[in-house]
Amino acid sequence: MERILIIEDEGKIARFVELELIHEGYQVEKAFDGREGLEKFQSHPFDLIILDIMLPGLNGMEVLRRIRQVSDIPVILLTARDAVVDKVTGLDGGADDYITKPFAIEELLARIRASFRKKAGYSNHNAQQELVVGELRLDPKRREVRVRDNLVNLTKREFDLLNYLMENKNIVLSREIILERIWGYDFIGENNAVDVYIRYLRSKIEEPFGLKFIHTVRGVGYVIKDEQ
Repeated sequence: MERILIIEDEGKIARFVELELIHEGYQVEKAFDGREGLEKFQSHPFDLIILDIMLPGLNGMEVLRRIRQVSDIPVILLTARDAVVDKVTGLDGGADDYITKPFAIEELLARIRASFRKKAGYSNHNAQQELVVGELRLDPKRREVRVRDNLVNLTKREFDLLNYLMENKNIVLSREIILERIWGYDFIGENNAVDVYIRYLRSKIEEPFGLKFIHTVRGVGYVIKDEQ
């Protein structure tokens, strides 16, 4: 049975989510400020964290930063702030997903299930060998990326996206498939998240080295292949 930690300072919301999760068969613990949440995370094993950004004590982004120093546990950010910059900051900080208040509990439950599916899908990475595309190398065990032996620093989302592209070398992947496999759920309406993160990757693994690995297939998506 999966254990979920809710770090949320609004008692009514925390209790509502707790009851719904218990009904779904999860074990749940709650914390009402950042320091308490971090202490519970450090003291007990959990499988997923629901983390509010606006917290007393330590804010959610600082809690996330400290969690990511020691763990890749799935984290879903829960917040009333819906600005794009906040979403990008949270995802780049290592969050696996982001949901904005007010929300439907069914959507939160779907995001939780998607996070567990994604975690299970990546659980075999430690058994994988290094992935190579031309002068680009990715080590799933160490979560390291190198171009011409130069270490390239990627965010968690950028690394997962590049890993998925390289696992499917020479295969054209649609934006919809990439969203489902990397973000773990379908976006509602139009969304350019994949295009934005492809640009991030290109700015780090291609442009500084004058190389070209990721190719756009107009109207479909992207493919990664050896430089030609």
